[in-house]
Amino acid sequence: MDLPISWRDVDIAAAHLDGVAHRTPVATSRTADLRTGAQVFFKCENLQRMGAFKFRGAYNALVQLDAEQRRRGVIAWSSGNHGQAIALCASLLGLPAVVVMPQDAPALKIAATRGYGAEVVLYDRYRDDREAIGQRLAAERGLTLIPPYDHPLVMAGQGTATKELIEEVGPLDALFVCTGGGGLLSGSATAANHLSPDCAVYGVEPEAGNDVQQSFRRGERVGIPVPQTIADAAQTQLVGALTFPVIQRRVRDILTVSDAQLARTMRFIGERMKLVVEPTGCLGAAAVLEGVLPLAGQRVGVILSGGNIDLGRYGELVAAA
Repeated sequence: MDLPISWRDVDIAAAHLDGVAHRTPVATSRTADLRTGAQVFFKCENLQRMGAFKFRGAYNALVQLDAEQRRRGVIAWSSGNHGQAIALCASLLGLPAVVVMPQDAPALKIAATRGYGAEVVLYDRYRDDREAIGQRLAAERGLTLIPPYDHPLVMAGQGTATKELIEEVGPLDALFVCTGGGGLLSGSATAANHLSPDCAVYGVEPEAGNDVQQSFRRGERVGIPVPQTIADAAQTQLVGALTFPVIQRRVRDILTVSDAQLARTMRFIGERMKLVVEPTGCLGAAAVLEGVLPLAGQRVGVILSGGNIDLGRYGELVAAA
């Protein structure tokens, strides 16, 4: 079966993003290396434009719209970061945007999405179907739908973070990537498989919301109720129809970490590395730093996927850790 994205798609996305997206820094920590026995390289997508890797996929998708699609505008659904990315990229490209967001999304993310110029439509994530709302509004207004992960151009754009990481630090033995719907993971695995073929790619999700892990184990997509986790950007209920076959083919395994492990990792990264990373952004790092797998002697990559968190909430979580 042909997969929805290839290395060529990631390479094309990188050309579209050149000079627009930040080429985010790669951080290291002597303490992290001592704790794990590995060389760990942290790709700081928390320092990307709008604070998360989502800028990459959103821009890659929007920049390839035709003139009529740009005139009509776009719509997306998002728990926060994809919405902000769509709003910012639409503003940069001069087209209207509507974002469907849960009413309990972090206030910071809702405010930022509106601040970038998008119309925000709120819904109840426990009662309403965001995809149905988005599809209805798209049909009514003639908008182009850009989903947060299940879109080839979005997936390819997300893979450019791993492309940059491996180009900068060289081949890796393992790569740890957070996963919700699978856009970042599928793009990252596509890039890693090409640039560092011996690299084992691991997806990491909250243990309270392990739909991707269940799907991976069973060989079919498994849906779950809305998970209760501090990793708000990974509260997805079902892995993407397009992302899943890529994950099946190109990912070694799906791991999980607890909310307590995420909070401890947020604190470590804040105290030792001086970086603010949101809970979802710490999923990959938590698997590494909490010793979910033995990594001694390996060269390990971690995607710190985002840093969009209300500072009051951040303080509460790291204090409790």
